[in-house]
Amino acid sequence: MEPIRITPSEAYRLAKESHAILVCAYPDIETCSKMWLPGAITRTEFQARLQEVKKEQEIIFYCT
Repeated sequence: MEPIRITPSEAYRLAKESHAILVCAYPDIETCSKMWLPGAITRTEFQARLQEVKKEQEIIFYCT
């Protein structure tokens, strides 16, 4: 499946309304902390919780 690009405002709305998980795509916490968006989780945290994520859950990876 190809990634779908959405606008920042759409990503914010989806995450704020708990329709999507917002994930910082950078592998290291240092870079993530510089690019942090409210409500986001790190890629490491996402990977640790992966088994809890439902198949139909929307996931938004971001990088800047």
